[in-house]
Amino acid sequence: MRKQPILLAALCMACSVAFAQTDDAVVSKIKTEGLSNSKVMDIAFHLTDVSGPRLTNSPGYFRAANWAKDELTKMGMVNAALEPWGDFGVGWEQNRCYIAMTAPYYTPIVAIPRAWTGSTPGKKIMSSEVIVINVKDSAELYQKYAGKVKGKIIMVYAADTLHPSFTPDGQRYADSSLEKMANAKPDAPRGGGGQRNFTPNEAMRQRQTLARQMGDFYKNEKPALVLSLNARGNDGTLFVQNGGSYAKDAENNYAWVMLSSDDYLRVQRLVMSGQKVEMEADVKTKFYPDDIKGYNVVAEIPGTDPVLKDEIVMLGGHLDSWHGATGATDNAAGSAVMMEVMRIIKATGLQPKRTIRIALWSGEEEGLLGSRGYVKTHFADPADMVLKPEHAKVSAYYNLDNGTGKIRGIYLQGNEGARSIFEEWLKPFHDLGATTVTISNTGGTDHQSFDGVGIPGFQFIQDAIEYDTRTHHTNMDTYDHLVPEDLKQAATIIASFVYNTAQRTEKIPRKELPKPRGANGGRGF
Repeated sequence: MRKQPILLAALCMACSVAFAQTDDAVVSKIKTEGLSNSKVMDIAFHLTDVSGPRLTNSPGYFRAANWAKDELTKMGMVNAALEPWGDFGVGWEQNRCYIAMTAPYYTPIVAIPRAWTGSTPGKKIMSSEVIVINVKDSAELYQKYAGKVKGKIIMVYAADTLHPSFTPDGQRYADSSLEKMANAKPDAPRGGGGQRNFTPNEAMRQRQTLARQMGDFYKNEKPALVLSLNARGNDGTLFVQNGGSYAKDAENNYAWVMLSSDDYLRVQRLVMSGQKVEMEADVKTKFYPDDIKGYNVVAEIPGTDPVLKDEIVMLGGHLDSWHGATGATDNAAGSAVMMEVMRIIKATGLQPKRTIRIALWSGEEEGLLGSRGYVKTHFADPADMVLKPEHAKVSAYYNLDNGTGKIRGIYLQGNEGARSIFEEWLKPFHDLGATTVTISNTGGTDHQSFDGVGIPGFQFIQDAIEYDTRTHHTNMDTYDHLVPEDLKQAATIIASFVYNTAQRTEKIPRKELPKPRGANGGRGF
């Protein structure tokens, strides 16, 4: 009597694998087009070198977004558009950044303005003695420096010390690491609607409080320029993000730049030793307040099956970047790969049963805003989990946003029902290094917006290369740090996954629907 459930389970497993079978001829066509006729680097060139930095709502973002929309149309996609997802805020860009130390000797300084911060006063280069602020709290701050920093260049004392690195910048996954991922157990659920429980210690609270008070101090005392330390990077690599606010009515009235750690600590040592240090600067930035809407790029390959054509397979990555460079690995790489996926499917003449929709997101760097706005508009609001009609039509969403590295597998995001399907779909690409299916979750990017409302959302496992050490949110994130063969491999594999999903009789299995998070549920991803 106990054999019946076992036989039934085996039959179900066999059926699942059968439904996941890949078509060797289709895979061969996709491989030939993706590996031998690739256009992914040309797409990446236009998104980086030609478009420039792509901070959300900046001129560079719209250059890239409009080019992507037009290029997708040329590839044969339909319904290509810049689709608004809600209010974002003002755009911003840097127009000029020149900073140099002029005394006790001349040396140029490596610096980048922090996003959404202001300009140095006047139309010409300004010059000032450098003041180092060294205080424990706001009372000491106002006692020692109130009325003394207006029109000056200032910096805050940092106790940091640079240390040499003895590990390589670029790395790929070792076989042992991939095996560990494949054997991972499901992640334990986190409390608070998926948010991490974290309580700052007293020292951290004091630093955070002082940092907020410093911001008010700067606004009131009006220094000409604030210098900040690049505490994370070295060797001239600057990890730079925002300093001001993109909110429509925010007051961003002082210039604030990130210096290389080497330059910052040298200037600080000179000042603290009693040397008179002078610098000259000309920092000019521009705000764009006329249109505060945020926009994603969307386009489609229409489905051809009379029954399934209204269902959707989605793929995407975020198009926006930070402004220190041209956002090549974060995330022109992912956007270029996903555009190349669409091109491959069209160029091979494949006729997907379901509609395939690409979305290139804005506002990801500020909190997955573009994808969250899109999901809320089309599918469900995680606050109340009232499902819209389109929610049931989506089979899966595939995301790419972990740099230039080749695909080594896929994160199931806790969706065990998809394991056997994805394992089968990866088999034709074992020779390209993609072998691993892990039950683990991965975070920090746009698949979470879909997963957060119960739509299967997946991010691929990628080799890190230099992502965390050298390019992620830095001035080194340029076209020259892309690895062409890795991007070709990624586009080829994702094209196969997307097409297989479009052809599959059933949609990708779903997890249990999440509970509503409530109006104050936060980001929760």
